[in-house]
Amino acid sequence: MADKGIYRDRDGGLVYNNHLPRLRRQPVAQARKKLNFKFIRTGTDKPFLILVLVLLGFGVLMMFSASYAWGLNDMGDGYYYAKKQLTFAGIGLAVMFGVSMLDYHFFQNTLICYVFYIIMFLLSLYTALFSDWSTAGANRWINLGFMQFQPSEMLKVAFIIIFAYIMAVNFPKFSNWKYCVLPFMVIMGMTVGVLMLQRHMSAVLIIGVIGLSMMFVSGMPAKTFWKFIGVCGALGGLLTGVIALTGKFSYIQQRIESWKNPEADIQNTTWQTYNSLVAIGSGGWFGLGFGESRQKFLYLPEAQNDFVFAVICEELGFVGALVVVVLFVIFVLRGFYIASKAKDRFGLLVAAGITIQIGIQAFLNIMVASNSFPNTGIALPFFSYGGTALIIQLAEMGILLNISRQGSIKK
Repeated sequence: MADKGIYRDRDGGLVYNNHLPRLRRQPVAQARKKLNFKFIRTGTDKPFLILVLVLLGFGVLMMFSASYAWGLNDMGDGYYYAKKQLTFAGIGLAVMFGVSMLDYHFFQNTLICYVFYIIMFLLSLYTALFSDWSTAGANRWINLGFMQFQPSEMLKVAFIIIFAYIMAVNFPKFSNWKYCVLPFMVIMGMTVGVLMLQRHMSAVLIIGVIGLSMMFVSGMPAKTFWKFIGVCGALGGLLTGVIALTGKFSYIQQRIESWKNPEADIQNTTWQTYNSLVAIGSGGWFGLGFGESRQKFLYLPEAQNDFVFAVICEELGFVGALVVVVLFVIFVLRGFYIASKAKDRFGLLVAAGITIQIGIQAFLNIMVASNSFPNTGIALPFFSYGGTALIIQLAEMGILLNISRQGSIKK
C-alpha cells in the first residue's frame, strides 16, 4: 500500500501519508463491533471549559433579564423562566461533566451509531405527524409534562455522529460514489425531509451547512465534493420549484416579504422583527443598563427565546453585543483547534460538526435579530430559553471536552 501513500499505524489502522493539511491526514477509523464503554480521566481542557462556563453564565443572566416581563405575564412569576433555565443548566452541567469522561469512541460503533440516528429520526417524524403540541403551526415538541422535549435537537447530534462515522470508516473508498456520495445523500435527505415536515426551516439550513462543512474537512477529493454540491443544488432547485407550485410552504414567502420590508405590517407579520430593530437601535454604544430594556415588556415576542440578542443590544449596547460575538468567535476557533488536535478522523469530524453547529446557529440568530436574514425561528445557543436545547448543547460540550482530553492539547 506504500505506492498509494498509505501505511498502517501501531493499532493497525490505515493512515494516509500525503501532503494534505493536518485536518486531512488523520487515522482512518475502523468500524467497531464491540462497545467501547470506558471513562477517560486525563486532564481537562481548562480554556475551553472556562469559555463554556462564561457563555452559560452570561446566557442565563441575560435570559433572566429578557424573560422577567413575560414570566410575570404568562405565569404570574417574573422568575419563572429563570428558575427553570437554572434547573436545566444544572442538569446540563452534570451531563456535560459525565459525557466529558465517557470515551467518544463509544459512538464509533455501528449499532450505537445507526440505532441512535434511527430513534431520533422516528421521534422527529412522530412529532411532525402526530404531536398535538405545536407553536405557530409547527409540530416540533413532545409534551413530557414537566418539560417539552424537542427531538429535532437530538437529531442534529445524531446526524453529526452518523455523518462522522460514515466519513471516517469509508474514507479509503471515497473514490467510489457508492461509499462517498450515496450514503450522505440518503442520510441528509432523510434528515432534511423530516425537518421540513416539522416546518423547521432553520434546522434544515443548519443541517445543510453542517453536512457540507464536514464533507469539506473530511479529506474528500475535491472533484467528488463539487459533484455532491452539484447534486444538492439540483435537488434543492427541484424542491424549491415543488414548494412554489404546491403553495404548502407559503409562510416562507411571507417571512421573506416581512424581511424585505419590516415596516410593512407592524401590527401583524412584522411586529416581532420591527420591535427587535427598535430594541437594537435603542441600545446605542453602552445600552440602557442591565434589566432596563423597554421592548421586553410585552412589546417583543419571544424576548427570552429567539430574540434575546435584541435585549442584549438594548441593555448592554454595541459593546455588550460585540462581547457576545467575540465569545462565539473564540468558541469556533477553539472548537476547530480541538478538531485539528483530535486523536483520529472520527474525533476530528465530530468536533468539527459540533463546532459548526453552534457557530452557524449563533450567526443565524444574530442575523435574524438584526433583520439581516429572514425570521426562521432559531435560538441563540446558551442564551435562549429552552430545556432540551440547553441540555443537549452542554452534552455536546462534554463530547468536545472528551475529544480534547484524548487529543494532543496542552491542558
